[in-house]
Amino acid sequence: MVTVNLLPADTYIVKNATMLDNESRLVLIKLYQPIIGAVAVNLYFTLWSNLDFSQIISTEYTHHNLMAIMRVKLEDILEAREKLEAIGLLKTYLKKGNINSYIYELYSPLDPSEFINNPILSTSLISNVGQKEYDKIINYFKIPKTILEGYDDVSSSFNDTFDVANATNFMESEDIRKVKQLDLVVDEKIDLNSILEMIPSEVLNHRLVTKEIRSLIYKLAYIYNLSDDELSELIRNSVNEKKIIDKDLLRSNCHNYYTFEHQNMTPSLIYKNQPEYLRKKTSDTSKRSKLIYTFETTSPYDFLTGKNKGVRPSKSELNLIENLMLDYDLPPGVVNVLVDYVLKINDNKLTKNFVLTIASQWKRSNVKTVEEAMKICKKENQSKKKVTKTHVKEKKPDWFNKNIEEAIASNDDIAALEASLKDLE
Repeated sequence: MVTVNLLPADTYIVKNATMLDNESRLVLIKLYQPIIGAVAVNLYFTLWSNLDFSQIISTEYTHHNLMAIMRVKLEDILEAREKLEAIGLLKTYLKKGNINSYIYELYSPLDPSEFINNPILSTSLISNVGQKEYDKIINYFKIPKTILEGYDDVSSSFNDTFDVANATNFMESEDIRKVKQLDLVVDEKIDLNSILEMIPSEVLNHRLVTKEIRSLIYKLAYIYNLSDDELSELIRNSVNEKKIIDKDLLRSNCHNYYTFEHQNMTPSLIYKNQPEYLRKKTSDTSKRSKLIYTFETTSPYDFLTGKNKGVRPSKSELNLIENLMLDYDLPPGVVNVLVDYVLKINDNKLTKNFVLTIASQWKRSNVKTVEEAMKICKKENQSKKKVTKTHVKEKKPDWFNKNIEEAIASNDDIAALEASLKDLE
């Protein structure tokens, strides 16, 4: 990714590479918005509205105009643009000059069936909205079942109705607009060529490993967090009698392998961080805001690793964390607050029953944001002190301090915070 400093005076033109309709709007709101956030979807709609009446290309605008229409900062527009690019809705082209000029090329969202069957997108959606809401979305897009038993198909064919015209003047055209979609781009952290070389040609016809199959393998490796050796074995077991990788079988094998290894848990949830729409929007530099930002932008896996001084969490700890996110519908940032709270008041022990008791209470209270979780912890602590009336000094998180909201974080504070929570590679 090329990084260029974006300025309000920089100009842009919107180009439509596809066919956009009301169905696209519905899919963007219901399926994409929970993943990329409202600002990114708003940016897409705003760029769409910039198109001329033919819906093909726009006149030239400045990014200052975009800021005024959307009422957001330029850095928020840049972040939203990157999300649209990453999820396959936008391509950006740049021509440098005294004033940089951009072309934003819009692409259609995937149709609901393609979206749901994409392992990365469907898992990201579940992670952001929870299983219950995810099921509602799926049901919304399902085709109602119609009873055709006893009915005969009596529809007319084209030949029955129309006479075929002389086709001597027929010429194919490649310039007619059609629905165009971008594939999801995933960092290629595995060495796929080496993985495939592990499988002998007697088993797999390497020439028949298409670009589509390669893309699927990268996505499955990402979503199930698979190593090269694991992938090689799974691919080998997914080759059919024609020496071709069976995509459906590969999906099934990867899913079965993961659920067996992780006790039927949904993949990769513990590596996600707080969804955009549940984050606190603030430019505050107080220590409390820095802590909230850390809870929101750190995955439970990385957070717990930081608490363990860089040691990978145990299998039981990982199962507990994923249990909180799946069975109790707690977002990643809220899980981080819960972990921090329990470790502080329970002598650095994540006792399962104790954690789940608190999680049950938070689920009933519908705790979804980091700030709500911090407030309920503080309230619980104050209530506990009133009941016990003890003079024993209790250990509690730093953010219990009433004055913390006013204190500006020093460089030492920030450095210590980052050091304790960094993901040690």
